[in-house]
Amino acid sequence: MKDLIYSMVSAIVDQPEGIMITEEETEKGTLYLIKVSKEDVGKIIGKKGRIASSIRTVAKAAAAKNGLRIAVNVFNKPLE
Repeated sequence: MKDLIYSMVSAIVDQPEGIMITEEETEKGTLYLIKVSKEDVGKIIGKKGRIASSIRTVAKAAAAKNGLRIAVNVFNKPLE
């Protein structure tokens, strides 16, 4: 799942080296957190959240095919 999400996100952003995807287990399934650079957050979210919603839909469909439950959230990368 991580590879699928990474390939979708890296095709959209200008700085693919700034992508960080973490995975956390919750009681409802696996939560994937997408962190990108501040300049790329708008590109990942899209107008009215349509791109982020599309990423979630594709990832959830792929997970459901494998019998998994997932959630995907987008954050801007914290300053280091």
